[in-house]
Amino acid sequence: MRRLSAQHSVPTRPGRTALTREAFWFVMIGAASTVAQALLYWVLRHWSPPILANFASLLAVTVLNTEANRRLTFRGSAVRVLQAHLAAGGLFVLAYVVTSGAVLLFRHYRPTASPAAETLVLVPSFALVTLVRFTVLRMVVFRRRHR
Repeated sequence: MRRLSAQHSVPTRPGRTALTREAFWFVMIGAASTVAQALLYWVLRHWSPPILANFASLLAVTVLNTEANRRLTFRGSAVRVLQAHLAAGGLFVLAYVVTSGAVLLFRHYRPTASPAAETLVLVPSFALVTLVRFTVLRMVVFRRRHR
C-alpha cells in the first residue's frame, strides 16, 4: 500500500515545483522588465516622439526579457535561442500595437502631458504585455515534454 502512495506523489511533485519556479522567475523578470521599459521609455521620451521611444524601449526589453525567461523561467527547455526570439518577435508586434495605442490615446486627450505622465499610463500596458508574453511563450514555445 505504501508503494502505491509513493508512486502517486512522484509525478505530481515535479510539475508543481516546475510551475512554482516558473511563476517565481516570471514575476521577478516581469517586474524588472516593466521597470526597465518604463525607465527607458521615460529617458528616450525626452529626445524622441512617443512612438519611437516606445519602439526602442520595447525592442530592447523584449530581447532581454525573452533571454532571461529562456535561461531562468523555462530553463531545461529544448527550445533553441532563435526559435524563442522569433516567437517573441511575433509577440513584439502585438505589444507594440497595444502600448502605442495606449500612449497615443493618452496624448490625444492630454496633448501637453509630460513624459512622466505618459510613462505612468504605459506601466499597466507594459505589465499586460509581459503577462501575455509569458502566457504565450509558455503555452506555445516552451511546452513541457514531461506532461
